[in-house]
Amino acid sequence: MPKFEILIYNEEVRAAVRNDEKHELNDDWADQHYIVMKADDMEGARRRALAKYPPEQGFVIVDILPADAEQPN
Repeated sequence: MPKFEILIYNEEVRAAVRNDEKHELNDDWADQHYIVMKADDMEGARRRALAKYPPEQGFVIVDILPADAEQPN
């Protein structure tokens, strides 16, 4: 099964950090994370990411890339 890299952050945490407030998630969620997930295709990776990191809880998917894709310099 192919692997995909999901670039994601949490907008609620980002807002809390900007306002010098605490959030139940770690402050590092204000920054973008690369999460690797296995899925049949890119849309499947998006569905899995949205299920695990729901937008209703502040998560924002920035991009999804095949894990073996060349990263820009």
